[in-house]
Amino acid sequence: MATKIVDKMLPTTMVGSYPRPSWYTHQLLGRDIRVAFKEVRFEEEYDDAVATVVRDQEAAGLDIVTDGNMWYDDYVGAIGAFCWYMYERIGGFEQSREQHPSTIGATDRNRVVEILDDWGGVINSGPVKHGPIRLADLYKITKRYATRPIKVSVGAGPVNLAWHVYFQHYKDAKELSYALVPIFNKEMKDLVEAGAQYLQIEDLGAWLPLFTGNKDDYKWIKDVIEKCCEGVNAKIGWHFCFGNAWGNDILSGSFPEGYQTVLPYFFETKGIDEFVLDYANREMKGIEFMKNLPKNVGIQCGVLDIRTNMIESPQTVADRIRKVLDVVPPEKVTLSTDCGMKPLSRYVAKAKLKALVDGAAIVREELVGAGAAVAR
Repeated sequence: MATKIVDKMLPTTMVGSYPRPSWYTHQLLGRDIRVAFKEVRFEEEYDDAVATVVRDQEAAGLDIVTDGNMWYDDYVGAIGAFCWYMYERIGGFEQSREQHPSTIGATDRNRVVEILDDWGGVINSGPVKHGPIRLADLYKITKRYATRPIKVSVGAGPVNLAWHVYFQHYKDAKELSYALVPIFNKEMKDLVEAGAQYLQIEDLGAWLPLFTGNKDDYKWIKDVIEKCCEGVNAKIGWHFCFGNAWGNDILSGSFPEGYQTVLPYFFETKGIDEFVLDYANREMKGIEFMKNLPKNVGIQCGVLDIRTNMIESPQTVADRIRKVLDVVPPEKVTLSTDCGMKPLSRYVAKAKLKALVDGAAIVREELVGAGAAVAR
């Protein structure tokens, strides 16, 4: 297991994104932040937004906070812009959003087709080149305002980016993903040099083989993630989103077994210290599979359902946590949200995080009490 970020049983955090404050209206629109922030009002709005969302998390009682992903723009289905933040700053991708390649010729305008069309596709017209991603710069801004440890989102990752592409230069997703590895590896090393100790790779590419039907894809995807993590001296989680875009679960219908299907191929991924998994939206269905976690790997487990505005009670959260602890030792568990909270209202997000913290406290007290009883 990697070094603990906080010396506390069942530490709490959230996956990454958080609702934008209503007054934060600026958009980067592809600009380098060092260019965009020459506009004083934009720099002030960004800094104030990060300070605000960090304060919300700390007020709720989270042990580990994030910057709320205030850096990607407030468009494309509420969360899809985390891909576009990368496309717009890595050479080799055209700037315009095209129709998603997988929806070309679709006659049934079903839910999945509409979602992918909203996300859009991108043309890869040349070799990729490291542009002004600036994750370390963004981390340094967050560090000014946080009094608690920070978890940094890194992504959308290489395989995720290669999923939505028209290939005019690289031949396929595998070749493009490998070309992107040095860019991500350098961003992660720059973050560590800036002081970051806890990184989270956001790469939905783990699900790609379920759509290609080619089990050989698991091997190169695992290798791509390992190469991204190579030489990065930090605790690293890998988020396996279970389908949060637009409040939808687009995986359960087609792949009800979900994590049980893909995780065995990635259990031994070098450099990954924990898997970040969404379970609350299914009321923890399938959590018993986590008894198969490798000895040296932990879980950051979603116990808040962020696809609904319903605010869970602390008791509901505590019940979900107990189900996790039935199969995973508490020292391997970090408690979190199911995916990012960006689609929610800020009021609902704050209330949900408070329920997460209070639910964790209930179970933590039970564990301490049980330990004392055993000692007697």
